[in-house]
Amino acid sequence: MRPDPAAGIHDSRPDSSARAMATAHRRRSPWPARTRSVLKHLGLIALALIMLYPLLWLVASSIKPNDEIFRDLSLIPQNIDLSNYSNGWTALSEPFGRYLLNSAVIVLGSLIGNLVSCSMAAYAFARLEFRGRKLWFSIMLMSIMLPIHVIIVPQYVLFSKLEWINTFLPLIVPKLLATDAFFIFLMVQFFRGIPRELDEAARLDGCGHIRIYLRIMLPLSGPALATTAIFTFIWTWNDFFSQLIFLTKPNMYTAPVALRTFLDSTGQSSWGPMFAMSLVTLIPVFLVFLFGQKYLVKGIATTGIK
Repeated sequence: MRPDPAAGIHDSRPDSSARAMATAHRRRSPWPARTRSVLKHLGLIALALIMLYPLLWLVASSIKPNDEIFRDLSLIPQNIDLSNYSNGWTALSEPFGRYLLNSAVIVLGSLIGNLVSCSMAAYAFARLEFRGRKLWFSIMLMSIMLPIHVIIVPQYVLFSKLEWINTFLPLIVPKLLATDAFFIFLMVQFFRGIPRELDEAARLDGCGHIRIYLRIMLPLSGPALATTAIFTFIWTWNDFFSQLIFLTKPNMYTAPVALRTFLDSTGQSSWGPMFAMSLVTLIPVFLVFLFGQKYLVKGIATTGIK
């Protein structure tokens, strides 16, 4: 039986018309799509400028004369006064570098404490089998919901009896005791994503928990450790409340507390020097986030799914 030529022609017409319509659509679509893309990018740029305006205004105000800072809100200074930086560096009872050094010491101690203690606690919750593990893990998670204002008074009483006020110990020693439950939870989720077959192979080679923790878990947990280090640095460097409570001597001030002393009790302030030192204090945070951004994103993205 011969195929009907008419039927073949009839079947091919819809396909050819559909292809013709798709070709015409592709020819007409680039302009609307390009317009939507341009509008979307313009909107994102506008939102980015709105978010960056306070930072740009801070940079501009740090090089303006003190009497022009609030009179001229533009981002382009009419008069440039670089003396704000030299005046701000020496305006307080100690050179501002002393306060930056105090902040660096506290940050370094907090980094070491969180990386060591939180990773050890996370290994225990993720790999060890002990009675009440789920209960203690739940209590640890509940401690995340406690605001600092609830525990600051008992901590102050305890540290006062230990005569630790006006020392760095109240700000560093708790980090050595794994008090940051968020980082424990972060590392627990990462450790659970590491295959247990690696532990079993290590035990066959005679490794105990200490060697498994040091030679297997820590080397494979680089992203989680980097995330912990970055968050610890940013949170500790920018901390104001707890440092204000435990450090009352001017020579023990950290950078955030020292910035507050530029403002006197009458509300008057040396705005230019204060803004200049605020920008100096912001530079370490900016550099840490700039160079650690990829590790931060990688650590969060791979937590629990590696």
